[in-house]
Amino acid sequence: MSDPVTFRRLAQALVLLAATAAPAPVLAESGGRAIVIPGRPGVPIIINGRDASYAMIEGDWGLERGTHMQPTIYGSRPVVYPEVGHYYPGSNRLPGYGRLEIEPPADRKLPKPAESFHQSWEVESRPPQPAPPMTIDPQVIVAPPYEEPLPRPPGPRPYR
Repeated sequence: MSDPVTFRRLAQALVLLAATAAPAPVLAESGGRAIVIPGRPGVPIIINGRDASYAMIEGDWGLERGTHMQPTIYGSRPVVYPEVGHYYPGSNRLPGYGRLEIEPPADRKLPKPAESFHQSWEVESRPPQPAPPMTIDPQVIVAPPYEEPLPRPPGPRPYR
């Protein structure tokens, strides 16, 4: 440590570590700055009626917000919604408010009744398969006669 170059490099490393680690808790908060990048090109990100695509947002927002605070959006542009006209084909006028029900007279000509319709579905299991034929004599397996095992050779036992 007596070398001044080594001491200077150590001091520079400590200063760099302190300078980069100090703002980390501040920048890690949810209220920091964020740049909005859309997931699909051509699909805008709309926040409070403004197109926030490729804009910088500052403030506490999202699912982790603690209070209801509006984010500040820098570099956005307002969204212009197209004017939609209304078309009322019957009278070409705006309809009135409320319900306007017209009760038909009791002696009116009724429409002919609809034809009858019936539809059903059924589900069945497959028919049982025939059982295999039974044999009168069962098969007999003849085993070799039992013999005494050979004595084990001397030495260590094999690993199992």
